[in-house]
Formats: sequence, structure tokens, C-alpha cells
Amino acid sequence: MMREEWEQALEKAVGQEALLQATFSGAKGSAEEEGGLPPRTVVRPVRLKSGLRYQFEKHYPTKVLHENVEPGDAAGRMAGLLRAGYRQALVKTKEADLQVLISKKGKAALLRKPPTGKAAADAPSHDRMKKRVLTEGEAPAFLQELGILTREGKVKADKQDKYRQINRFLEMVQDVAAELPTGRELTIVDFGCGKSYLTFALYHLLAVEQKRPLRVIGLDLKEDVISFCSALAERLGYDRLSFQVGDIGQFGGLEQADMVVTLHACDTATDAALAKAVGWDASVILSVPCCQHEAFRQIRSEPLAPLLDHGLLKERFAALATDAARASLLEAAGYRTQVLEFIDPEHTPKNLLIRAVRRRESGAAAEHRLRKWEEYRRYRDSLSLDPALERMLRSAGRLPE
Repeated sequence: MMREEWEQALEKAVGQEALLQATFSGAKGSAEEEGGLPPRTVVRPVRLKSGLRYQFEKHYPTKVLHENVEPGDAAGRMAGLLRAGYRQALVKTKEADLQVLISKKGKAALLRKPPTGKAAADAPSHDRMKKRVLTEGEAPAFLQELGILTREGKVKADKQDKYRQINRFLEMVQDVAAELPTGRELTIVDFGCGKSYLTFALYHLLAVEQKRPLRVIGLDLKEDVISFCSALAERLGYDRLSFQVGDIGQFGGLEQADMVVTLHACDTATDAALAKAVGWDASVILSVPCCQHEAFRQIRSEPLAPLLDHGLLKERFAALATDAARASLLEAAGYRTQVLEFIDPEHTPKNLLIRAVRRRESGAAAEHRLRKWEEYRRYRDSLSLDPALERMLRSAGRLPE
């Protein structure tokens, strides 16, 4: 029977450690919150200290939950996802790409295609076991020019962390690329672009690989960095990628932008970038905050005195409190927001990324905004906060009354 065939294919992929990634989707009436079947579940092998596990990444509209499963249980759990309501699965293995389609009557069809990209054959680490967006051996010129790869396409030993970061960023972009408008040129702004590893990677993914019409603008305060990036863009022939010297708060000249990226903009510069993104009705926002000092100066809470009496604990708590406020304010401004782990904490403590996607206008969306606004106000008042992002969004008329 066809059902037995796809189940055997899952068991074989797990049993031979050939599974690279499996994506389950298409559930009718999928759950908004934890507990039900999420709109999408992604399964990847991960190598932990305790050995091989299969990580089930459950994507709900406002959160992503992770569960690590023993190899002996993984195939059965994946088969159970299709029985529970998912209508399709894309299973990438070293040998083939398998697509499982479930009909309305519950009958399964299994399609096989040659594997896409190069399979990670025998790498033992978490990072190398999954299929990357940029595959070692396929050497985009920008990675060589930026000193990440050798001329032979190998990742330099001292650039492994940066290479992982670039791939993780592109994975996050791919997850929401379908939310970007089509049929016209896209405008993307990268605030605080720095040396622009991720800016060049973003341009390569969307303009070079996906052939999307777009222009990308990188902004930074350092003139020498902007000169370097501008010269590199010209050398690579990236004619729709430009760079400017400037301050985020003073940046003007655009009526709209479709995606806004802000990585490690210091303190309230992140808030200025988020406010501009909301003002442009950007479809996608990607932000890695940095150096959140504002809440540290403001935060007050008698019940939390044992925590706030210690400077180090207060600093860490204030950073988390700031990011929670930003995520809630974006929800109140009409976005579906997730807070994700950008890269492993062992590489940097500033590893959280706020990803926001513009919601379509509807009665339910308006009710959601009001509910999140009230929820945020209670949270803000409980900590005596006066966040810059709230002030900016309120003055622009972007928050509920």
C-alpha cells in the first residue's frame, strides 16, 4: 500500500541517518497557540552532547517551540503528524527529495525527486547536518571577497561562526520571503549594515538566486565601511545594491520599504529603525537588538526588588524586558511577531532576533491589535517603563487609542 511505502521511506531515512530536513504543512484549521497542530512543523537532525536527536520545530503564528526526540521515536512521530492532519510533507534526504501528499479521503501519494543542492554527507555537528542555504563548495563571489571562503570554496577556520550566522539569517529570510509583494520591484533597507556580510547575502539570495526585482540600501555611520561596501557592490556587479552614510533617525527620502533589517543597532537606534519600518508598512521586519540601556534606567518593580538590586541581573532582565515590549508593540501596530534564537548563545549573548510580518487588515486583526495593546500596557505599567518605540509609534498614530 502507498501509505506503507511513505512510512517505510521515513523509517529508512531516520534509520540510515540520511534525513536532512522534513517540513510538514497544509493542516486545515491549524492552531494559533501551543497545544494544537501548528501551521508548520520542521524536523531536523541535531547532534547534542547526549547524541543524535531529531528536533521538531513547531511554528505557531507568534512563537516557535522546539522538542528533541530520540531517533527510535522520530519516524513514528513524523508519520503521526500526517495522520494528525497535515496534508503534505517535503522530506529531504541525502538520496532524494520525497513529497508526501494526503488526499481529502486520507489516501497518501509518494513522489520522489533527485536531491536539491549538495547533501551534507558525514558532518557530525548540529550545524552541518542540516541543509544550508549557502552550501560549502558552491562559492558565491561575495563570500570570497568578504574573506569567508577560500578561492576553492572552503570556509576559513576562523570564519566558521560568521558562515553559520549568514546561513541562519538566510534561513529566517526564506521562511518569510513569501510574505513580500510580487509583481513589482522590492525595496529593502538595512539599518546599521556595518561591513554588510548579511546585506550582501540577502542581495545574493533574493536578486541573484531568486531573480527578484529589488533594490537594497545599506546605511551606516562609518564612512570607511560604506566606501568599502560600495566598492565591493560595484566589483560584484550588484547594481541594485547601494550604501549610504547616515543616522537611522535622520534617514529619509523613501516613501515605502518592503523589508527592513536592523542588526545590532545600539540602544534606541533599534527603536528608530522599527518605527520607520512600521511607518513604511514594511511587510517584513528582521531586528537583532543591541545595548538596551533605556529600560535599565527606567525599570522599577517592588515585587522584583531581589532581582533588580543586582546590577548584572538587572541588566540582563532589562534587555529581555525591552525586547518583550518591542515584540508586543509591533503586535499592537499590526504585525505577527516572533522572537527567535539567531545564533548559538556560545558565540554571543546578543543572539535574539525579532521577526515581524505585516498582518492583512481584517476585523479579527483589529481585535488582535487591541488585545495586544491592552496586554502591553499592563506589562509596561507593571515595570514603570516608558519605551522609546511606544513614543515613536504613538506620535506617528500607529497604535490603538
